Amino acid sequence: MKVLHFYKTFGPEQFGGVEMFIRHLTHATSDLGCENTVLSLADEPLPPQQTPSVRMFQARQNFNVASTGFSWSVFADFARLAQEADVIHYHFPWPFMDLVHLAKGLNKPSVVTYHSDIVRQKVLLQVYRPLMHAFLGRVDAIAATSPNYLQSSSVLRRYRHKAQSIPIGLDQSLYPVADAEQVEQLRDRYGGRFFLFVGVQRYYKGLHFLLKAMQSAPWPLLIVGVGPMEQELMRMAERLQLSNVHFLGRVDEQEKINLMQACYSVVFPSHLRSEAFGIGLLEGAMLGKPLICCEIGTGTSFINQHASTGIVVPPMDADALHRAMKTLWDDPALAQRYGEAARARYLDVFTAQGLGQAYSALYREVVSRPSA
Repeated sequence: MKVLHFYKTFGPEQFGGVEMFIRHLTHATSDLGCENTVLSLADEPLPPQQTPSVRMFQARQNFNVASTGFSWSVFADFARLAQEADVIHYHFPWPFMDLVHLAKGLNKPSVVTYHSDIVRQKVLLQVYRPLMHAFLGRVDAIAATSPNYLQSSSVLRRYRHKAQSIPIGLDQSLYPVADAEQVEQLRDRYGGRFFLFVGVQRYYKGLHFLLKAMQSAPWPLLIVGVGPMEQELMRMAERLQLSNVHFLGRVDEQEKINLMQACYSVVFPSHLRSEAFGIGLLEGAMLGKPLICCEIGTGTSFINQHASTGIVVPPMDADALHRAMKTLWDDPALAQRYGEAARARYLDVFTAQGLGQAYSALYREVVSRPSA
């Protein structure tokens, strides 16, 4: 089975949520006999690359408007690669992708992973909506990344006849092994126990509520990652005199796993539906950490089951975040039970093996359908 993935960004050093999903999915499906190709855009395209699980092609991005990359040359690249493929796998949302599909992809079986609604750009959504529905109406199958999102998305409600949920899964073997010496050094440096947030510092991550929750808190919090909100959040922490909040900036994968292994609990305060799943939260579950997140009707509270794997609180509620952190901090036995349950839930629901099997079955199903 030859599969062409199409998404706006993908490369060896890109670790955003969708890129991570594609990386784990292609690794899992290659073990099941799929030949995966990924086509994406880049300002400075790399030469074609081949790994054991995927071929990578990049077309030149000509311009970018509202996080939507455009490329004139990709139409020809897409047509050439689509001709070789048995099925095309799109990753939504990316409005330019819809145009490419309607122009060049209609004669091929197609699958869409629906990663997120369009939440923030409401004015542009009004202009884009007809194209979006033309695209979603023409593809053969749609997969949401959690049953929560499938139920709560008003867009997906219109396509329930061809939509299903396939949860994101991770392959732990694709991560480095935690360095035991570095883990102990981190614990020593930050007082033995600390809370951890890992992610891009964007508007929907709820980090300003987390900083408010840290007022008068005795426990340390480490914030890992960079992003457009970084400087504003650092100024806020300084204004609130949060000496126990540490901004670590960008870290590599080894450092991230060391921090995950060293931490006491993973906190994921995203408060808007732009946070459709939460890879960082799932990585915490994979490493057996008790979890804290908000109920926003998306994958975060599908990963984190309240009072089982951790604590789920209302969004935009700093007091609730503070109480959840205090509950775990004051009860290490409870935190350990939640962490063990989070690890068990990862193994039961969120492995890359299960992800690969589900998508391989979906590919076979759409390819076997009679032509219209």
